[in-house]
Amino acid sequence: MSVAALRLIHCRRLSSAGPPGVNKVLQWKHLRKIAKVTGTVVFGGCLFITYEVVALDKAVTINTSAILQEKYKSYIYLRASPSAEKENLTAELTQKARRELHRAAKRFLEISSKLFLQSLDDHFSHADADPHEVALWVLLKRTQSSNKAVRLQAVQELAENPHWQDYQYQTAAQVIDQRTAVGLARTPQVDLRFFRHPPALPNLEDGLSAEDCLRQLLASLPLSEVDRCVQYFTSLALRESNQSMAAQRGGLWCFGGNGLPYAQSLTSVPSEKVESFCLQALVQHSKVQSHCDHIVANGGLQILQRLYQLRRESLKIQRNVVRIIGNLALNEGIHQAIVQSGWVSVLAETLQSPHGIQASHAARALANLDRETVKEKYQDGIYILHPQTRGNQPIKADVLFVHGILGAAFKTWRQKDRNTLEEEREAESQDDYTECWPKSWLAADCPNLRVLSVEYDSHLSDWMAKCPAENQRKSMAYRSRELLNKLKLAGVGERPVVWVAHSMGGLLVKKMLLDAADDPELQGLLKNTKGIMFYSVPHHGTFMAEYSVTVRYLLFPSIEVRELCKDSPALRCLNEGFLKIAKENEIKVLSFAETRPTNIGPMIKILVVPTQSADLGLGELIEVDVDHLNICKPEKKDSFLYRRSLQFIQDALQRFISQ
Repeated sequence: MSVAALRLIHCRRLSSAGPPGVNKVLQWKHLRKIAKVTGTVVFGGCLFITYEVVALDKAVTINTSAILQEKYKSYIYLRASPSAEKENLTAELTQKARRELHRAAKRFLEISSKLFLQSLDDHFSHADADPHEVALWVLLKRTQSSNKAVRLQAVQELAENPHWQDYQYQTAAQVIDQRTAVGLARTPQVDLRFFRHPPALPNLEDGLSAEDCLRQLLASLPLSEVDRCVQYFTSLALRESNQSMAAQRGGLWCFGGNGLPYAQSLTSVPSEKVESFCLQALVQHSKVQSHCDHIVANGGLQILQRLYQLRRESLKIQRNVVRIIGNLALNEGIHQAIVQSGWVSVLAETLQSPHGIQASHAARALANLDRETVKEKYQDGIYILHPQTRGNQPIKADVLFVHGILGAAFKTWRQKDRNTLEEEREAESQDDYTECWPKSWLAADCPNLRVLSVEYDSHLSDWMAKCPAENQRKSMAYRSRELLNKLKLAGVGERPVVWVAHSMGGLLVKKMLLDAADDPELQGLLKNTKGIMFYSVPHHGTFMAEYSVTVRYLLFPSIEVRELCKDSPALRCLNEGFLKIAKENEIKVLSFAETRPTNIGPMIKILVVPTQSADLGLGELIEVDVDHLNICKPEKKDSFLYRRSLQFIQDALQRFISQ
């Protein structure tokens, strides 16, 4: 600018020396030159200043890549990435080019937003981030949205994206909250890297084992609000634990008297067996809401975690542990403690187990934890066979499976056992076998149905001794009321229902529907019952009740046998009452009858439920050439027994599932 001023002064001096006409021409020419020089100087100065500012900005800008790398090292998961170690030069250059392009695009959008007075999109609000990093943080942010639909969609997209890198899974695992973690765990085939590993367990005190911790936990629980059998078996489990400890420490004689009986019994009570006793007693305690707080307060979640990790090879122990977690999850006040103790990752892994029973126990626990999409609560004995995960398929109706005495929620409904002949082994693939056909076959054929399996305590065969209160076992009336309360909490009766029952389970179904007819709060269950399928149900009693006490005990406990006497007044009243409400509510009925005798001993074969007793007097009756145990176990998916059962369910619910 000073140079331009000097030139202007020089021009003015020249203009005062010559004639007037010449002065005017000279002044105009110099002014044009001055304008050119001044414009050049101003433009050059702007460029120089811009260059200096950019250079200064680069000089003070901190390279955040080193900081990010150090931050990644502080993550919980310390696993080296093999792909990063082997990355070639081409891949590295491509990655750098992508970053530079993203930065340039971001700067361009920032300038555009200022020019057009528009806010910058959240997708580009993270500095120096590639598109995958941006997408991850956008989804993580949406999982915290106040809009439930946005949250659910974000969880689904987060789980279904197959392009996340290992460090991104690690990042998400530390950012997601309790609600998102449970949602991811209930997403089909979710990547388990989304979940943090369970926290490290504290070291045990010297001389203590997992069995000792379990025994101490059981001893700390109150014996209130549990029946006499639970009290007895809790005492039995503690006694066996004490004997085991005494044997380990050489203190058999501290009990007084002769220690020889104790020493003889200890050889048949290994540590795993004692743990099984304690767990089964703990299952009963976890059914009592007030006891759940005691279990958590006394470190029960950590003790169960230790036992679960220790007994990886024992499916039975792991089932009981997850069963207890499922019972604890019924109490929403304990959810945070369950998540913080690392159980979500364990349940997510168990849900993907090839063992259907294990997966079903985990599905119940996760459903009780998921208050985002599940309003129902599944109490002990109510198991979800389908759907076990979140899905977009709307549920139109329910199908409930009820086993008979000495049955179970899973083993009763398994596929017919394979024949051991060598030629049949070779002809049939073991991969096609299912341990629960309603879960495998029915769920695939009717995906918009909710399939539940009901289990109730009918015996305590896994415990060593017979309970002294055995003669006060629960009657059918008591079981009916107990199951109705559980089914109400599970939302059964809010949709159309089809019941599937085997043996005495059919009598229990009839009793529940009669009780529901008398209860105004449960009449919806009766009105929504569209069909019932009976597998060898003794509607008119069984001759087996007239056999000797020894034979009767092989199949049924005494109180059930007394209720099963042929043509007993109780059965007659139950049948007449059910026929009345079935006709009034237009309930469809299909009955299957066995025609083969059942082996109940080395030399004893009897027809447990004759055709005359299996005939309800309503609906279709089909005789099948199988025995009592296999009447509800189809041989394969295309067998007549399964195809006819499937047809009945679809016909009974056709009007509802086709909508």
